[in-house]
Order: sequence, then structure tokens, then C-alpha cells
Amino acid sequence: MKITTLLLLPLLFLACTGDPNKQMISSPENANTIMFELVDGVPTYSVMHGTTQVLNSSKMGFEFKNQPAMRSGFEIVNVEKTSFDETWEQVWGEKRYIRNNYNQLSVTLQEQEGEQRKIEIQFRAYDDGIALRYVYPDQQEDSLVIMNELTTFNLADDGTAWWIGAYQDNRYEYLTTVSKVSELDTVVTPLTIKSDNGLSLSFHEANLVDFASMTLARTGNTELEADLVPWADGDRVKTDGSFTTPWRTLQIADEPGDLITSYLILNLNEPNKLEDTSWIQPHKYLGIWWGMHIGKYSFWESPIQGATTSNAKMYIDYADQLGIDHLLIEGWNKGWTPAWYENAMHMFSFTEEADGFDLKEVTDYAKEHGVQIIGYHETGSNLINYLKQIDDGMGLYQEMGMHDVKIGQVGSRLNMKEWHHGQFGVNYYRYVLEKAAEYQLTVNFHEPIKDTGERRTYPNMMAREGARGMEYNAWSDGNPPSHTATIPFTRMLSGPMDYTPGIFDIEIEQGYEGRDVHTTLAKQLAMYVVIYSPIQMLADLPEYYVDHPAFQFLQDVPVDWEDTKVLNAEIGEYITTVRKDKYSDDWYLGSLTNEDPRTYSVSLNFLEDGAVYEAQIYADAEGIAYNDRPEEVVISTKDVTSDDSLELNLAPGGGVAIRFAKK
Repeated sequence: MKITTLLLLPLLFLACTGDPNKQMISSPENANTIMFELVDGVPTYSVMHGTTQVLNSSKMGFEFKNQPAMRSGFEIVNVEKTSFDETWEQVWGEKRYIRNNYNQLSVTLQEQEGEQRKIEIQFRAYDDGIALRYVYPDQQEDSLVIMNELTTFNLADDGTAWWIGAYQDNRYEYLTTVSKVSELDTVVTPLTIKSDNGLSLSFHEANLVDFASMTLARTGNTELEADLVPWADGDRVKTDGSFTTPWRTLQIADEPGDLITSYLILNLNEPNKLEDTSWIQPHKYLGIWWGMHIGKYSFWESPIQGATTSNAKMYIDYADQLGIDHLLIEGWNKGWTPAWYENAMHMFSFTEEADGFDLKEVTDYAKEHGVQIIGYHETGSNLINYLKQIDDGMGLYQEMGMHDVKIGQVGSRLNMKEWHHGQFGVNYYRYVLEKAAEYQLTVNFHEPIKDTGERRTYPNMMAREGARGMEYNAWSDGNPPSHTATIPFTRMLSGPMDYTPGIFDIEIEQGYEGRDVHTTLAKQLAMYVVIYSPIQMLADLPEYYVDHPAFQFLQDVPVDWEDTKVLNAEIGEYITTVRKDKYSDDWYLGSLTNEDPRTYSVSLNFLEDGAVYEAQIYADAEGIAYNDRPEEVVISTKDVTSDDSLELNLAPGGGVAIRFAKK
């Protein structure tokens, strides 16, 4: 819902350089400035934040297949400057009302010789960053294949970068590497940098449609260049003769926490296209999932098969008892084998039930107990098989009254051939998302394409994986405490993640020997506030929740928010986030740390002036650590107001979670 729309008018007040080959635009409050310059026919741009140079002169252009490159020999044939300001309402989200306020510079270039092709470059200057994209109009070509995008990001300063290497078989599911920018490999985005000039930066892209996703390759000391993920045949982007690129984005913040409360990526996407969103419901959910990962159950038909009618009913009873209204059931269908996750063209059925499972009986039983069943489609990356059945599979869920589906694409390549994040994958994921909307199904993608803000356009795109989640703690060396202190500033800048927190059995007594989740229990609670998702799994075996006093926080904590603030933060070290409930006056706080203990005081000035709140505090017990009595949590209450401060004490690998209930 759009609240206000204030202008899309020519800007006559912006500074003019006097040189027609130099065009400048600044953000509404002059926080960021973009300078476009045509230097001897070569298009370049640079970026400043206040008086700090962020990007030095950076080149632009394209290389095509069987066509001359577009990188030089241009003249400017049109310049347009406009302003835009609106406030729009999210269907769900970490902040209900978002202001979209920018100044735009559009420069149309034409080649002076040869084919005299035209291309438009659009720049948007926001107070929290900048964005640019190319619009290549139809110019009589029947087809045009992009082989390279030549957009560079020539950083003025070195800095510390947090990154994951591109072109790896497990996609984005790796621990973050920390290095200098000048030592980078080719990396995926979001790429987060703490510049030597003190600024916090994030490179990403927005509104990725019918295009290859962008990785970043270091081509000079601190110069990065767009690197488009190729098709199997080496082409980067196949077009019908015209194209519009995604927005190339650079978020710029004075403090790391300000990156988290930037909504630039969402603002660069199209408004909601779904007229009826009543069926889209943020929620918390249980799942048989964790039991499968720790080895208590199997995904496939076996004596310990997880997805049986009796197990499903048992979990429905737990959901009813615990007050959780959604349940995920994986492995309910035919096609699962012990090798289901290996690279192969697996043949799953999306309508035929596994032995021992009756979908109608389970969904009927769930309805009697006020529980919604979440479906699961594991494609095994055999998209040929999946797309043949997608209408039948989604239609079955609709017939059973289900509104949510988790969709997996396990495998290093789609169809054992194409990258998940090339143009083929981008188009596949968008097709499935739109198809799900036809059947009124929300989507939780695993092994996904990265988020670029399409949840604004299709709010049934609820969450996705796209990083190392909780399951790595079940059967590998796991995620170190620093991991969850890092991803809020890296992966989470792209959008919601289905991290699946909520493990109370920290040392995994029923699982594989020697495995644990490398946090304290209080930190597991804190993740529900820090790691945002409109769907949050309560991932542990449900018996660990029954009669546990800390479970009260998981019952209370919302998944849909009015507002979000970051109180303190250092990338990879610690973060304290507060969020206001969308449907009450209550606030929630989550604070977590890496391997180091923390003690700090936080102001409660975000609370309503003059009101009294009961702070319901779930904190690490004194003297514990993530590897020493991690399940000990101390629960206390205290009356507070906006004039107060609270001292937070976090154990190594620990955290604290607080509900501020207005009295």
C-alpha cells in the first residue's frame, strides 16, 4: 500500500558543472554524490560520500558476441534529472513503512561512428547509497548476447572485506573469509567492506530479472569489475536484442549497523504485483527436519523414516500443545533415497506419497488442531522432472488447503549443467515464484538464487537459505560463533534467511557424536530478533521445548515488525538489534557475540516516552560459554522506561534476548 507519492519532476536545482560531458547528481540530503563523465568518448562515474571519495573514476560498458563492444566512442545525446519521494507499506517485513527518496540522473549515449547504437545509463542517488543500471533499447537486432559487463567499482581506499568466493559447488554455503580488498578473489554479493576511510560499504544488486547474477572480480589493487555468471556454453546473458540490467548497488554507511537498516535494495524493485495477499501469513513453524539432520530420522523410506502419518500426527500434537500453528514435513513423497543430496538427476514425485504417509489424513488432522502443513518440493536440481510436475504438485497442495511450500535445489548445478545463479537459474526461480503465486503458495527457497529484493514485487517470496544454516552444526564441524555475528552484515543485507534457529539441546544428545551448535541457549533466542525472517523455524526436537521456561520467548517473539533499529554493532564481533512488534506496543531485543565475551550498556530510548515496560530478560548464566554449560539461561524481569539503560553481559559465543512488554 502506497502512503504518499510526492514528485517525479525535472530537477532544475541540481548543480551544473558547466561541461556537458560532466553530469553530477546528489542524494536528497547531499549525503552521496555521483559524478558521470565522458572522457574522450569513454563513460566513467565516481562516487563521494560527503567530502570522502568512495569510488574513483570507474569505467562502464559491454562486450557482445559477434558484435562490436560498447565501451568508447560515445557522445551524450540526452540528459534527464528527476526526483522521486514516496512512502510505501510492506505486506510484511522488518519495517512496515519504507521511504523511497532519491534523485536520478539518466544519460543517453550514442556511438559517434559505426552502428551508432544508443544506450541509457540511469544513476540513482540515495542518502544510504547509490545505484546504476543500463537500458539498451531495441535497435533492430534479432538477438544480442552479452559476453562481459565492463562496469567497474574503483575503490578509492583499501579496507577489510568479508566475502565468499564465487563459482563453488555449494553455492553460497561457505564460511566467510576476511581479507583486505586488495587481496580479494572473485566473490559473490553482497560484498561487505569496512573501508580504511572509516565507511561501511556493501556491493550488491537489485531487481535481478532475466539476467545473469553479478559476482565481483578484482582486476586491480582495489578495483572490482562486474563478472556475470555464465551459461554452460559460455554466454553470459542471452537477449532478444534489447535488455535492462539489474541495478548495481552500493550501500554506504557511517556505521556498520546502518547497512542493516538500509532499504535501498527493496526500493529498487517494482511494487507489489499481487492484488490479494490475505493468504500470505508470516509464521513460526515446527518441523521433522532437525531429527533428519541429526540422524534420528531418515528422509527416505526406512525403519526410521521421518515422514510417516504417525510421526506427523505426533508433531501436530506438539504444535497444538506448544501454540505453534505451522508444521513442515519433508520426505512425504516418493523419490527419496540415501543418496538424495548427491549430484544426480533424481526422480522425485510431487504427488505420490511415500509408504506409510497419507497426505489427506495428515492435513485433515492438522486442520482439526489449528495447524497448517508446509509442503516440500525437493527437486534435486532435476528441473526437467520438476517442471513437468509443478502444476500437479502445487495443485495438490492447494487442494489440501496448504499455503506454504519449501523448495530445494540440492546439487552443484541445475540439471547437472547450469549454475544456480546464472541467467538460466534466475529465470527458473522467478518462474517458480510466479507459478506458486497462481496457487496461493508462499515460497521458502533452499539452494536458492540470492535475494535481490523481489519480495517487494512478489511478497509470497518469504525467505530462502543462501548461506550456511543451522544444519551444518548437525553433521559437520559446524558454524563457529563468529558466523552468526557476521551474516547480519553480509548475507542478511540481501534479505530474509531461513537460518532455522531455536536449538535447546545445544550439545545434541540424540545426534551424531561430538556435534553441537556452538552457541549458548540465550544466543539461540537472540537469533530470532537478529536474523530476520517472516517465517522462523523452531528447529529442535519438540520434546525439548515442553515445560522449558525459556520457550516462553519463542512463543512471544513476533515474525512481523513495525520498526527495526541496530543499537550497536561490529562486523563479525557483536550486534544488538531491537524490533517493535507490528501488532502491539512491545519491543524485542536480541544481542549476540562471537567467541569473545561482551559487556556493554544499551540505552532504552527507543521505548515510548513516559511508558513503563516489563523487561523479560533471557541471559547467559554467569561463567558459562558456548562450549561450557551452554544451556544454562537466567530468566529475570525488571521494570524500565525510555530513560533507562541496561547492562548486557554476553558469555563467549553467547547472547541475550529481551521482551519489553508495555504495562
